[in-house]
Amino acid sequence: MKQTPLKAREINKQLAHYNLELSKKDQVVLFQDEDKKFITVNKEPSFFYYEDKIIPTLKYLQNHLVLKKITVDMGAIKFVINGADIMRPGITEIDEGIDKDDFIVIVDINNKKPLSVGIALLNSEEMREAKTGKVIKNIHYVGDEIWKIE
Repeated sequence: MKQTPLKAREINKQLAHYNLELSKKDQVVLFQDEDKKFITVNKEPSFFYYEDKIIPTLKYLQNHLVLKKITVDMGAIKFVINGADIMRPGITEIDEGIDKDDFIVIVDINNKKPLSVGIALLNSEEMREAKTGKVIKNIHYVGDEIWKIE
């Protein structure tokens, strides 16, 4: 896997829409091979690329909740952490201001811990009105390849 050291300012432009800014002291490295790219900040896997968009990893989100969130009930957890898309019946809370195609963090109702990162298939209002069906496409979850990166 190819490693490329980056300057924080090179990546800060991409992180601006998360209201994040890395400092000059942060050690930023881009790792990439044919099928995946991710960025470590101070040796922690912090961001990954999905269709050329930079997205925070679950490990980063445990300490820096920078995405809007969806809360799921305990019955949905086993499906979410196995990579299933998020279905409307399992959702208990929906943050305001979610737009279609936004990146969302999915948390559990009891511990509020990040379980997965997904892409909203509907906006907040449409999600609330929906009674059934898929509302979030799961792209990164506890136990997947990105999660296992050390």
